[in-house]
Amino acid sequence: MAISVGDTIPSATFKHLTDNGMQEIGTDEIFKGKKVVMFSVPGAFTPTCSAKHLPGFVQYADALKAKGVDTIVCLAVNDPFVMRAWGEKNNVADKVLMLPDGNATFTKALGLTMDASGHGLGTRGQRFALVAEDGKITHLAVEEPGKFEVSSVEAVLATL
Repeated sequence: MAISVGDTIPSATFKHLTDNGMQEIGTDEIFKGKKVVMFSVPGAFTPTCSAKHLPGFVQYADALKAKGVDTIVCLAVNDPFVMRAWGEKNNVADKVLMLPDGNATFTKALGLTMDASGHGLGTRGQRFALVAEDGKITHLAVEEPGKFEVSSVEAVLATL
């Protein structure tokens, strides 16, 4: 069953690659006492994700921060090395936290996985965007398969 507005973000620990090597970061550190926008993409370096989804959040990071957002998170069922390389390719710098969910553990806990085996991608995350305040979901927009509308940065900004 998928999460919904009013639910608490499930607890998880992620491994992500930083300038100081592989680090762990937990959902408490990301969400506790903060307003967070998290968007999920089916995969790093994939067409819509690379051309529109991630670049939009990088471009409008300052506008999100001006609306009170503390942290912008990009989630994907990819490994830390891929997420780091994708972030570097898109000049993310410190604007977006590139969060890998390599085993889809967190995405499964959210109830937002999809089967992309037909495309050779295995289990992936659905394309979505959420807003959470102090770990509680206040907005959730999950895309229909093949769509890119409700999870865009423009759609998120309109809800803030």
